[in-house]
Amino acid sequence: MATESTLKRYTSAHAVFSLSYHIVFCPKYRRPVLSPLEEELKALFQEKAMEMGLTIKAMEIMPDHVHIFLTAPPSLEPQYIVNQLKGYTSRILRQEHKWLRSRLPTLWTRSYYIGSVGTVSASTVEKFIENQKGV
Repeated sequence: MATESTLKRYTSAHAVFSLSYHIVFCPKYRRPVLSPLEEELKALFQEKAMEMGLTIKAMEIMPDHVHIFLTAPPSLEPQYIVNQLKGYTSRILRQEHKWLRSRLPTLWTRSYYIGSVGTVSASTVEKFIENQKGV
């Protein structure tokens, strides 16, 4: 669970940043295709996050959508982060799993949700994501 002291902070010459985002997106047509891909998808998200300098604090893969709570440097725009995560995972998964190509024209919809998270509500967002499977 992330608290104010555990959220990653970025610094520049004259500022300190702590930017956290709650991101949600779905497969095309909100098809429930993610369950058999859960572990592989989590690993791909972690791999791309490390490459981009992001820290994933919580992540839950539901059959028909994904929740990710992450911290990011201020140099990365939120929509760029989402596009990179979706593009990378779509390309890899569609190459490795031909059944995805036959069921969906693209893996992800163009839509997504991004909410900025303050340090006060960060634990609330994490609890929400962690409890998704219990709902």
